[in-house]
Amino acid sequence: MVNAVGIVLAAGAGTRFGGPKALARADDGTPWVEIACRTLLDGGCKDVIVTLGAGADTAGPLVPGWATTAVVPDWAGGASASLRAGLAAAAGTSADVAVITLVDLPHLPPAAVRRMLGPDDGAVGADTLRRAVHAGRPGHPVVLGRHHWEAVASTATGDRGASGYLREHGATEVDCTDLGGGGDVDRR
Repeated sequence: MVNAVGIVLAAGAGTRFGGPKALARADDGTPWVEIACRTLLDGGCKDVIVTLGAGADTAGPLVPGWATTAVVPDWAGGASASLRAGLAAAAGTSADVAVITLVDLPHLPPAAVRRMLGPDDGAVGADTLRRAVHAGRPGHPVVLGRHHWEAVASTATGDRGASGYLREHGATEVDCTDLGGGGDVDRR
C-alpha cells in the first residue's frame, strides 16, 4: 500500500458561505473538518494534516486529536497559501504522496480517496499526479507525488492551487462521478 498523507485545505474565510467553512457542521453536529479528516484516514492516508487560517483559534479544537494542524498566516492569499502550508507540513512526514481535499466536501466518501490511491500495484508513488473528475469537471481529491510538492508549492497562486500545474504536467484524471460527493458546498 502507498504511504499517503492527507491534507485538508480549511484556511479560507468562506465569504460566500458566510464564515469559515472550518467551523461548519453537518446536520448531526459533526464538524466538517472532522468528516474530511476521517474520509482521508478511512480512504487510506496514514497521517492527516489540516490547514487553518480564518477562525483558526475556534476551528482548532474541531480538528481530531490524531490529526496535525498547520496554521496558515497568509490564508487571505487564497487556496494556494493553504496548499503551500499543507505541503510544507507534509514534507516532515515519510509519505510518498499527498492526497488533497477541501473541507467543504462533506459528502465525499472514503471510496474516492481509495480510488485515487489506486490498486496496491505500485502504480501510485512519488511521481504520481492524479485528479478526481466528477461529471466531467476536475475536482478533489488530488494526489500529488512527493517529487512534485516543491514545484507545485512554488507555482500555486491565488485560489487556483495546483490546477495549472496538474494541467501542464498531464495529471491522470480519475472518474469518481459514480461515488458522489464531488460538489463543494458554498452556501449554507
